[in-house]
Amino acid sequence: MSASATPDARASAVAARRQNWRRAAYRFQQSWLSIVGLAIVVLLFVAAVAGPSLVPYPADIAGGINTATRFEAPSIAHLFGTNELGQDVFTLVIAGARISLLSGVAVVVLGALAGTIVGALAGYYGGWTDEILMRIADLKLTLPSLILAMAVAAALGAGLVNTIIAIALTWWPGYARLVRGEVIAKKEELFVQVAQALGAGTGRILRRHILPNIVSPIIVKMSLDMGFAILTVASLGFIGIGVKPPTPEWGSLLSIARNYMPDYWWTAMFPGLAIFLAVFGFNLLGDGLRDVLDPRARR
Repeated sequence: MSASATPDARASAVAARRQNWRRAAYRFQQSWLSIVGLAIVVLLFVAAVAGPSLVPYPADIAGGINTATRFEAPSIAHLFGTNELGQDVFTLVIAGARISLLSGVAVVVLGALAGTIVGALAGYYGGWTDEILMRIADLKLTLPSLILAMAVAAALGAGLVNTIIAIALTWWPGYARLVRGEVIAKKEELFVQVAQALGAGTGRILRRHILPNIVSPIIVKMSLDMGFAILTVASLGFIGIGVKPPTPEWGSLLSIARNYMPDYWWTAMFPGLAIFLAVFGFNLLGDGLRDVLDPRARR
């Protein structure tokens, strides 16, 4: 009888998961703003992955110069116009999506990974471990993230990798505090106590029992943080300590274009619009994921 019950139990578990996914998709579809956010994010990632190979002027990505077409207004030949070097702004904005999105994803993943480790250890062990780790996080939170990222980036030097490291070092405390609270609540659950009674080690309990049950709020926070990570990367590029030209990046494009405002408005408007759409899209998507993964927080 047990042999026949096992396949039935597995089938029931699969059916329950499918039902949960259907309910999640239904909740997500109830908000048209979430659908808009998903569409914007998908469009941005398509531009990041395939855009540089499909742009009309690929030579401009490598720093090509064409002085005969300097400061041409938006037209059919140049959808977003051209800049001071005669480069196609549309090409640069599309190519910049790869750098900006890659940087944002890397910052959020590194920050979430470090913060999850710190928060899990602090919440599970408590005591002096919790005090030391959380006081370090509190100390970090007393400093403005952008100012600290500027200081670290200036010390490390300009460049994509250094920019990502500088911002990631300022990003982890929020995840640490979130994970710590979730771990403190979960470690008192019966399934954790059973695992402890069976002799499971701390690492196994955290990896196999606690963290899989708190992944939803982490994913929601990551989706909401993506837009702000991209904005921070652009801010460092704007003040000149991020990604350097000729590598196209939205913040550096905007920084150069400000020198030619308002006469050649298109050189600044389209990189700025790209940053706005990224932040807007990820915020809308994060709200939708929060409704799906945490129904108690539904708007």
